[in-house]
Parts: sequence; C-alpha cells; structure tokens
Amino acid sequence: MTFPTPLVESRTVGRLRVHAIQAGGQRLDGGAMFGVVPKVLWSRRIEADERNRIQMGMRCLVIEHDDGLVLVDTGAGDKEDAKFYDIYGIEATPSEADPGETALLAGLRQLGHDPADVRLVINTHLHFDHAGGNTRLTPDGHAAPLFANATYVVQRGEYDYATHTNERTAASYFRHNFEPIHIADRWRLVSGSCEIVPGISVRPTPGHTPHHQSVLVRDGGETLCFLGDLVPTAHHLPLPWIMGYDVEPLVTLESKRALLADAEREDWLLVFEHDAHTGFGRVRHDGKAYGLAAP
Repeated sequence: MTFPTPLVESRTVGRLRVHAIQAGGQRLDGGAMFGVVPKVLWSRRIEADERNRIQMGMRCLVIEHDDGLVLVDTGAGDKEDAKFYDIYGIEATPSEADPGETALLAGLRQLGHDPADVRLVINTHLHFDHAGGNTRLTPDGHAAPLFANATYVVQRGEYDYATHTNERTAASYFRHNFEPIHIADRWRLVSGSCEIVPGISVRPTPGHTPHHQSVLVRDGGETLCFLGDLVPTAHHLPLPWIMGYDVEPLVTLESKRALLADAEREDWLLVFEHDAHTGFGRVRHDGKAYGLAAP
C-alpha cells in the first residue's frame, strides 16, 4: 500500500490561508465506492488491487482564521485494532512522521501547530473515517477529546442519527469518536445552513447520510467548498457516480446536482476528501457530465 502524498497542500481563499492535510491512506472496495457504475467503467479511471480495493485518502482541512485555527474532519484516528485497519486498508502514519504519530498530527506539526491550537472542529458527518481523530486514548484506555480547546460542530440530526444506529449504520459509527465530546460539553449542534464563524459556513448535503454537511469558506469574493462524502473523489463528479455506501443515493443525486451547479457558476475551489492524488480542483460541465476543469 502506498501512502498518499503530499502530506500537506496549501492554498489561499481571499486573505485566508487553507491547508489540506492527508490524514491517511485508505482502501475500500471499488464496487462499493462506485455503486451502480460497472467496473468496466470505473476501472478505466482508477486501478483496483487484488482484493478489488481502490487507493483513497482521508484529507482534512485546516483554515487559519482570525477566530483561531479551524479543522474540518479528523480522519480515522488511531484507536482501532490491526484487524480493523487491515479490513479498511487504513494507514494512519506516514513514513516521515514520528513513530506512533498520526498523519493528521504530523501535518499540524508541519504547519507549526499542535492540537491545543485548534479552536474549532467541524465534522461533515460522524463516520469513523471522518471523526475518528476527534478523540484519543488516554493512558488509562479511555477516549477523550484530542482537541481540548476546541468546540466541535456537526448537524444536530447527524448526531442523533449516529447515536441511534441500526443494523446497516452501526458499522460506521463508533461512540468513542463522539460521545467523549458530549461528556466534555464541547459539541455545538447546528440545524441546516448557517455561518459557524465569519466566512465559514455549513451547507446540508444529505444522501450519504441524512444529515451530511459540506463546508464553505468564503473571503475576498472567492469560495472553497470541502465536499466531504458528497463527492469523495474527483472520479465521483459525474452525477450518477454515487457510492454504494450512501443510505439515500437519490437524495445524494439531488444534493450533487444543486451544489455542483453553484460550484461551476461561481467558480468554487473544491476539496476532494478521499481522493488519493487530487486534493483541489474546479468543476466544469462539458454538456454531458461534470468533470475537472482544465488546470
């Protein structure tokens, strides 16, 4: 398995400096990642391994904001066992990191920060590969908030959904990734579209989960959108290329249709959370389908 590189990619949005940290490598079944799209089509874009898994990343976003450091999503963390990481093909530590240090923390350190500097954590949703780094294990084996000075933000409906799982959803939601935040009274639960701090807002983009949200960063007439699992990789830009993991795929379709139309019209810079190689891009419709705009 090859850890996605580079560890950190940086851009500007107006006067705001933003950094995408590759918080880990991940491999998931290609059929599950592309849903009803046949392998003969998706395999032309991305290669599968001998277990039919495709290489993915777990990109997080750091925003240098006047109100403090903002982190969007936190990767898978390092609390699970070796069997779990093998099943999901997760690599949480790049070779250039100190032994035992997660890629997310290595990326923060590369930027000159540590967990205490983070003031706000926004989760697109609470699946283990997006919220696993919310917490850490203490020496006595209990989970505690990793970003002790931060307020954590998620849709209220997503928190309720994560804490009331069923046979389909239980495999994606682990209480030790979000319950310690509740115990520490660090959650800010929001409902619908809203501004979290000046220039940073959330937009409901349901489908992958009923209360999934994407994150918008606006400054100086420019807009960046962190898509989360609405469009996990650049390969998923065509409207019907939707993951089999989505609990409401037809809702995903309409969320994608609306957001990508706005993104093309207003020339947003997009962040692809799970793409192993393409972190940032802009979208264009060629008359048939959405795809990446020419550089």
